[in-house]
Amino acid sequence: MKYMLLINQGEFDVAELSPEELQQVGAEYQAINQTAGVTPGTWMEPPETSTTVRVEDGQTLTTDGPFVSVKEALGGYLFYEADDLDAAIELAARIPAARLGGCVEIRPLKEGY
Repeated sequence: MKYMLLINQGEFDVAELSPEELQQVGAEYQAINQTAGVTPGTWMEPPETSTTVRVEDGQTLTTDGPFVSVKEALGGYLFYEADDLDAAIELAARIPAARLGGCVEIRPLKEGY
């Protein structure tokens, strides 16, 4: 089964980490990216740099910043091909954001598209 893991940073600011803690978190993400079945994504800029686009009555409307609250904002993602959901949960639990005030959403990918 293929999964997309959506990494929500939460309200935690990585700048609050000491250099040693930041190095440890970086090493943990590197190890996750090297896990068999993982296709790494990329980090995103902070939510306040985003633009939200909607189309209403044929008009394109844009809003600066995220539509969701910051604590729910997507910070990164990866793809994971695993035997089952339990394996994906195990990988998600290793993602530093999950223990630093954020969360990881695991979403199965539809096959055949």
